[in-house]
Amino acid sequence: MKDITSSVYNFEKLRQADYLYVDKTEYIWKLINPAGESYFLSRPRRFGKSLTVSTLKAVFEGKKELFKGLAIYDKPYDWQKHPVIHLSLGDYNSINNTVEKLEKYLLDKIKIAAQELDIELPAVQEASLAFGRLIDSAFAINSVVILVDEYDKPILDNISNPNIADIQKCLKGFYSVLKDRNAKERFLFVTGVSKFSHVSLFSDLNNLTDITMDARYAEMFGYTQEELEANFGDRIAALAGNQDIDAYKSEIKEWYNGYRFHRGAKTVYNPVSFAKFLESGGEFNNYWFSTGTPSFLIELAKRTDFDFQSAVGGNSVPEVAFNAFEIDNIDPLALLLQTGYVTIKDTEQKFGQTWYFLDFPNKEVSTAFSAYILNSYAGKTQTGSVQFVAEMATSLLNGDLKKLRKVMEVFFAGIPYDIHKKQESTFQTIFFSIFRLLGAYIEAESTTNDGRIDAVVKTGKAVYIFEFKLDNDPTALEQIKAKEYYKKYLLDKRDIYIVGVNFDSIKGNLIGWEEEKIDRSAR
Repeated sequence: MKDITSSVYNFEKLRQADYLYVDKTEYIWKLINPAGESYFLSRPRRFGKSLTVSTLKAVFEGKKELFKGLAIYDKPYDWQKHPVIHLSLGDYNSINNTVEKLEKYLLDKIKIAAQELDIELPAVQEASLAFGRLIDSAFAINSVVILVDEYDKPILDNISNPNIADIQKCLKGFYSVLKDRNAKERFLFVTGVSKFSHVSLFSDLNNLTDITMDARYAEMFGYTQEELEANFGDRIAALAGNQDIDAYKSEIKEWYNGYRFHRGAKTVYNPVSFAKFLESGGEFNNYWFSTGTPSFLIELAKRTDFDFQSAVGGNSVPEVAFNAFEIDNIDPLALLLQTGYVTIKDTEQKFGQTWYFLDFPNKEVSTAFSAYILNSYAGKTQTGSVQFVAEMATSLLNGDLKKLRKVMEVFFAGIPYDIHKKQESTFQTIFFSIFRLLGAYIEAESTTNDGRIDAVVKTGKAVYIFEFKLDNDPTALEQIKAKEYYKKYLLDKRDIYIVGVNFDSIKGNLIGWEEEKIDRSAR
């Protein structure tokens, strides 16, 4: 049984050390035929982009022996050696947020690439000029392969900085050298987390084909269920022990599967999360989220009063949500999609086009992201948020609404005054996060499609329907009755409780609470 790793992203090292490699080289072969192609692809972080770039590098360096036993090995390919310019911006540090420091950073990258190709560059101070000279010099050896990994990190790390336009201008100038050298390129591959528009960074690079949502490559990154079982089935069986193997597989799928990159594609597992799950001996945890936090995304969401509940609460969105965007006009929903915090769950056809239903991909992302939102919007630590929701779950499972009220009073009273944004959208986001996190413990929905009930929680013994109002609006309970939100649950044998909750938007405190058990005999 081969060793597994979640930390080695160099293909040559992976193969030489005999780590397990899930064969994706069929996709690699499709990418590199015919010659002269240029591609762009975005995927969430820690999803195998760097390993793919490293694999492409090994192919174009003619290292056929590394691919023995893999799909590409016996394909009709000449294994010709090409000069490879491999640029990874993954080590960019946001402390280098001045244009001068970014320029030097990029220039150093070009110098290192030149040294790897044994090319001596003339003394220049502009990174774009050095980049162009490097391509020209490398072409004297053979047609050039250019691989750019994490192209967008300087943008994402500075997304909220006042000088973002200058950072953008610097990168745009750097990448612009590619547009006049297409004839010298054997292959160009650019990848990152986000998908900024051509106007933003790749001006006039019209030959760059975006395969981010191309059905042919939708399963190139991550593991399908079939790939998982074929490559890791023995390990899963060993971890399951005496447990029911099908139930155990379902739990793994609930935690780490769920990403879909085309409406007709299979869902895939996060490869790093699953590898860490195996390395830990089968311990379910939030591995992917712990590798980085979405602070820039939350800042953007706050600044734009983004409605999380509408985005992932059952409403469909048009295909335009997947489009690339301008740096000075970023849609938080597009960024959520591209960074992997939400994904395609289903589709529908209306108005002559495809509309998409979106949601968190799996339990790992849902619980961690919801806790992070509470941390940001309510000033609670992620540990505190999880503890609070666990107390809510315990109260509901015990049918103790008085205890639930007390738990919620304490939670909202503890929100720091300086962090509380006194508007309805803030409360909506907090409620959304609470009930999505609650869904990790018991069946809970932050909204339903029936007149937009604020929240529904189901336990083994009861169904609880919540409506939330702000300030001096006493109509929460009456709204539930008037719109008969409970009606769809009348055939359920469990008790039905309706709860109206009122909050003070200035102080952020819970100021009203009404509850009532539905009398089926009167309906």
